Amino acid sequence: MPAEAALTPAERTRYSRHLLLPTVGVAGQQRLKAASVLLVGAGGLGSPMALYLAAAGVGRIGLVDFDVVEATNLHRQLLHGTDDVGRSKLASAADRLRSINPHLHLDLHETRLDRTNALAILGGYDVVADGADNFPTRYLVNDACVLLGTPNVHGSVFRFEGQVSVFGLPGGPCYRCLYPTPPPPGLVPSCAEGGVLGVLPGTIGTLQATEVLKLLLGVGEPLAGRLLLYDALRMEVRTMRFPRHPACPACGDAPTITELIDYEAFCNAPPLHFKPEPMSAVPELSVHDLKARMDADDAPFLLDVRRPNEYDICNLGGTLIPLDELPNRLDELEPYRDQTFVVHCRSGGRSAQAVQFLRQSGFDGAVNLAGGVLAWSDQIDPSMPKY
Repeated sequence: MPAEAALTPAERTRYSRHLLLPTVGVAGQQRLKAASVLLVGAGGLGSPMALYLAAAGVGRIGLVDFDVVEATNLHRQLLHGTDDVGRSKLASAADRLRSINPHLHLDLHETRLDRTNALAILGGYDVVADGADNFPTRYLVNDACVLLGTPNVHGSVFRFEGQVSVFGLPGGPCYRCLYPTPPPPGLVPSCAEGGVLGVLPGTIGTLQATEVLKLLLGVGEPLAGRLLLYDALRMEVRTMRFPRHPACPACGDAPTITELIDYEAFCNAPPLHFKPEPMSAVPELSVHDLKARMDADDAPFLLDVRRPNEYDICNLGGTLIPLDELPNRLDELEPYRDQTFVVHCRSGGRSAQAVQFLRQSGFDGAVNLAGGVLAWSDQIDPSMPKY
């Protein structure tokens, strides 16, 4: 944890309400000024963490993100505004954070975090706060933090629920102790696919920021060995205890993870019972070709493998069978077994999996709509809502 850095008169005024706290005081605020925190992601969880940690006086904050601001981010990612759509998230975040606290030092890592750069980027920070929205990055951050000996304040959100914990403290468990293996792809949709209540990342990210400040100040009891579960619909908060697993490959008594691995491959167990093939082997139809066939009154059968609530937002028509229901509803597709038909989803990922499964089940005419309804909106019909 950090040493101390002297406060200027202006900083003493800015943080005066902190200085009044007996467990913070001048010495605690100086520790915050000397501290460094890396935030993985400048999105839903990264926004409240960055805002509150910057306002609290953490002296050095690093941000890792490689994305641009989209309109669909704005209901929950309060680092960014309407005028920032299309900008780099890091550029937008930097402007906002510097307006909140001009004393802040920012490290901007505009790159995709992976096994080749994670140790170099995460190294040198007192605490890492994980706001990633995907399992490969969560496992990557966990393993890197364990190897570096750096605390990892974890948060995740889904629809109306969230989780917070602290991993990697001496003698405490890590993410792998709680989740030894990742779920199959498609089983747990991302926010882009499953949705999220806009205020939920604010709640969870603020709880993460609280845990970060507690660690830096050395006060209170961190959420190590405990998982906080938040249910917004029931307005219920529970904590579940879990131990460090002696056989954990990362933090156990005889760890086998001594270097970072290929996390995309580690998390790539298929959601359906079929032999996976390279996605490049999946036959595709472009949205322009589909439109041409529709205009020529030669429209193929359309199969939508999204969920009903996604279909309600926008659709191309056709039959709706969600991906996870497909293995049990193949009989509904029997009339099209010998025909060419087009499978689509939001962006082409789930439908590619569906096409693989269908073709291995004897539906040789199944083809994937490249880019899904997002491509249709971008290239054919801009009036179609995007989500």
